[in-house]
Amino acid sequence: MIILGIDPGYATIGFGLIQSERNTLQLLQYGAITTPAGTDFSCRLRTIYDDMTKLLETFRPDALSIEELFFGHNVTTGIGVAHGRGVILLAAAQQNVPIFEYKPAQVKQAVCGYGKAEKRQVMEMTRRLLQLEAVPKPDDAADAIALALCHARSSTSLLSGQNWRG
Repeated sequence: MIILGIDPGYATIGFGLIQSERNTLQLLQYGAITTPAGTDFSCRLRTIYDDMTKLLETFRPDALSIEELFFGHNVTTGIGVAHGRGVILLAAAQQNVPIFEYKPAQVKQAVCGYGKAEKRQVMEMTRRLLQLEAVPKPDDAADAIALALCHARSSTSLLSGQNWRG
């Protein structure tokens, strides 16, 4: 199964693509979609949509794993992220890629075995699970890889169907 993990945003959108076969995990590709500050917001959303569509068409993932939104203290930023996340979901739906949504604690639990793990612990476990020499950069890409790993580990669960939106 090829899984595309996405760390949503509007300035930097991390992505990580892994292949999961039985007990074997392999990192295929990772990186970030970026949009320049100062660019009209609708143009930023178009760039995200176009780049996401290109990613989906190029790699043809079997599943997209994306973080659920959490509105903390900065609601204004959260609204922008929600817009970016919306065009990502649209691109995946148009390509008929099943979408699976995970809360940050679910990602931490799946990758580290502890739902309150710190960010550095998640990054280190991501590196170890994929047998990488270093933690992938930027951090948004590392977070996206962790989301893909979360789905790889969760998709074997008897409860795996509960997160799917398609």
